[in-house]
Amino acid sequence: MPKQGYIRYSQIANVPLPMARSPSNPQMALRPQDVVVLLRLALGKDQMPGYAALAAELGMTASEVHAAVERAVTAQLARKESGKPVVVLAALRSFLLHGARYAFPAIQGSLSRGVPTGYAAPPLKELILAGNDPIPVWPSKDGSARGVALYPLYPSVPQAAMRNSDLYELLTLFDAVRAGNARERSLASELLEKRLAA
Repeated sequence: MPKQGYIRYSQIANVPLPMARSPSNPQMALRPQDVVVLLRLALGKDQMPGYAALAAELGMTASEVHAAVERAVTAQLARKESGKPVVVLAALRSFLLHGARYAFPAIQGSLSRGVPTGYAAPPLKELILAGNDPIPVWPSKDGSARGVALYPLYPSVPQAAMRNSDLYELLTLFDAVRAGNARERSLASELLEKRLAA
C-alpha cells in the first residue's frame, strides 16, 4: 500500500501532498476568505447561487468557495440544507461583532489608490463626516480614491464588492468593526446586526 500523500504508479516524482490538517493537530482554522463567502451567502436567503457562480462573483475558485463552506459548517457558522449551505445568522453576527476582528486583524499600509472602505464607504459614509485624515481604501488599480491602504480579507474583495453593492456594504461595515475608532465600531455593529437579522 502506498504511503499516505503519495500517488501510486505516478509518472512524476512522488512528493508528499500537502495535508489539510496535521495528523498531530487536526484542529481546523477559519480563513479570511471564509468571512467573504459567509457574508455573500447571508445575502442570498431566497436564491442561493451554485459554487461556480459564487466563485465567479467573488473572484475565487469553486474549490476555494467549497472549502470555505466546509470550514464554516465545521465552525457552526453555516449548515447544509438539502446539500446547500445556509448561514446561521445568529452565529455569524456573534462572530463578526465579537471575535472576527481579533482573528483577522486590520492590516494597514501606506498611501494608495483604491476602493473606499470603513467609514469612507456606504452606509457609514452618510453617517460619519470624514475629517482631513486620509480615508481607508482597499488597494486596487480600479479604485477611484486615494487613502491609507487597509488590506481586504481576500485579494479579490474590491472587484467582488464592485459587482454586488449589498456585499460591498457588509464588507465595509466589517472593516469599520475591525479597524475603526469606538464610534465607527459602534455604528457599524448596529448596522451589521440589523442587516444580518434572521
